[in-house]
Amino acid sequence: MSPEIARCRWAREPLDVAYHDREWGVPVRDDRVLFEFLILEGAQAGLSWSTILRKRPAYRRAFAAFDPRRVARFGPADVRRLLADDGIVRNRAKIAASIANARAFLAVQAEHGSFAAYLWRFVGGRPRQNRWRRPAAVPAETEISRALSDDLKRRGFRFVGPTICYAFMQAVGLVNDHTLDCFRYRAVARLGGQRARSSSSAAPISRPRSAITRRPVSARAAAGQPK
Repeated sequence: MSPEIARCRWAREPLDVAYHDREWGVPVRDDRVLFEFLILEGAQAGLSWSTILRKRPAYRRAFAAFDPRRVARFGPADVRRLLADDGIVRNRAKIAASIANARAFLAVQAEHGSFAAYLWRFVGGRPRQNRWRRPAAVPAETEISRALSDDLKRRGFRFVGPTICYAFMQAVGLVNDHTLDCFRYRAVARLGGQRARSSSSAAPISRPRSAITRRPVSARAAAGQPK
């Protein structure tokens, strides 16, 4: 019998495993994918990531395939449609935030050329390669996620607290938070070896050496899942 593959301990259910093995921590510079994860991470607040993964296809249908231009044009009729859609998280504040975030997202694109160009400046254009030996060592937020959160809020984004922002950073590969024993650690590290072209002139923002004491949000904390 072949030995079991070692992966991050939060990846237990089939959807979690598929997401972990194919997507989590892979550097993303496609604006539509970045917008998708902004919506999904905001929707996750207070829920498990497994729940959001199960609802992901419904979110793709409900939110115009994560096209920020189309979502930015959503009006009262769309809000009513979304509140009636049991395939997504029917929370009025989260739905309103997704629409507001689409409009703020377009403003960032207009200012920086792309959301990716703006985002990757926070890590100097290259993923931060962490070296966690234990899941408990992975922080819930960092100095960089707090800086990102503050700047997004200033620009009108909602549901972008520092813990949500760190989860977003983990998801789209600004940081490699696979533990050292995970089979994906080296592969994701290799993917992060090339600097983002859109942010070659950006100065990095320093990350603190000390781990943050706050624990991950809600059910993902209990399961050891990514923030």
